[in-house]
Amino acid sequence: MHVIVIGAGVIGSSIALQLTRAGNKVTVIDRNPAAGLGSTSASSAVVRFNYSTFDAVMLAWESYFLWKQWQSLIDGTDSYSKNPKSDSQPHYAHLEDRGYVMLDVPVLSNEKTMNLFDKANIPYEIWDSQTLKVRMPGIDAGKYWPNKPVKSDEFWQEATEELGGIYSPAGGYVSDPLLAAQNLASAANREGASFRYRKVVTKIEKDLTSARVSGVEIFDFDNQTKDVLTSGYEFIAADVIVNVSGPWSTLINRMAGAGGDFTVELKPLRAEVHQISTPKDILPGPIMGDLDLGTYVRSGPGGITLIGGTEPECDRMDWVEPEKIDEVNMTRTVEVFESQTYRFARRFSAAQIPSTPVGVVGVYDVSSDWTPIYDKTDVPGFYVAIGTSGNQFKNAPGVGFIMAHLIQAVESGADHDNQPVVYKCLKTTHSINLGTFSRKRERNTTSGTVMG
Repeated sequence: MHVIVIGAGVIGSSIALQLTRAGNKVTVIDRNPAAGLGSTSASSAVVRFNYSTFDAVMLAWESYFLWKQWQSLIDGTDSYSKNPKSDSQPHYAHLEDRGYVMLDVPVLSNEKTMNLFDKANIPYEIWDSQTLKVRMPGIDAGKYWPNKPVKSDEFWQEATEELGGIYSPAGGYVSDPLLAAQNLASAANREGASFRYRKVVTKIEKDLTSARVSGVEIFDFDNQTKDVLTSGYEFIAADVIVNVSGPWSTLINRMAGAGGDFTVELKPLRAEVHQISTPKDILPGPIMGDLDLGTYVRSGPGGITLIGGTEPECDRMDWVEPEKIDEVNMTRTVEVFESQTYRFARRFSAAQIPSTPVGVVGVYDVSSDWTPIYDKTDVPGFYVAIGTSGNQFKNAPGVGFIMAHLIQAVESGADHDNQPVVYKCLKTTHSINLGTFSRKRERNTTSGTVMG
């Protein structure tokens, strides 16, 4: 079976690797000059497990163990590959396994999280405010919910109550998200997958009789000018096409004529993650989710701290029309910089805020319930791994396995829409019901933020 994967981000490259290892011919198409240069390179690469559904929790927990055995996964030396690598690559991404704490907030129930963690056998502790202050020296344990604009008087009022959190000793962050994508792409290429960079899909062809996808038309793409060139035209025939194109996924769906039966919407979102440097290593230990103030934060090499937002309702959301993605301003803004760093400084008074914004800008592919769609579509042979940006980087290793399993099952006759395919985990003792990620699901009840 020849499979075309559209998108060479960390998830597209993971899917390509597992499809190749399953014995398929795989061609990956990406407009960028190398793997991982889209949304992946703007990821904070946080690894955590506190999602709102059991299957999402299990996907993250299964992926955690794949991150921990990353070199074996990439080299194919742990029964993953029929063609294991005999010599080592010079560089591998790695998991900084520092633990994760989610501070208390009304929109995330500790009781629900505890029940999900118990079911998945994920270790955790409940921290009261005193434990939080001992385990995270220098933290202000004040309860500030609901979120408030950072330039309002209310934002700086003193808290009258304190909060705690739920902590897992497992989790942390991946050292280099771009390198992780390139590790996966290199492994897939080594085992037979073909990567076509600086190429853009302009049309998806379908068989007139069966309406099944039959291939794609591609042209050269100028990454500097964002122009589709008249050179490099090619038609590539395929049995299966997988849309993993991040913020461009809606446009690719339209080319295929897919999306009419989706019950969740997708829309690109411009997002910023900022960085502060300080001589005090504020977060040497667990990574922290702080919806109470509206941020998530993690440490990095050299004492830096990365700060992202959790979509506070009081802040402006920068939604983008799918046709306008290439026009997005990719320069950091003072508005978002102040919103994120001031919130962090409210939690850690020792934080030293730089005078100018430092960080990255990305465009995320977001679903209306912040849960990805890993599914077939109503177009035969056309599959999607979309709505992933913002909170699915951590799940990339597992997504490769579940999508390869789903495609094989559906192409072999499984009626996934009526009897959802189930994936049995390799590293943990549970299974994942892939119906949770269906395009036709009832919207999952989530935090309504990047936390899922």
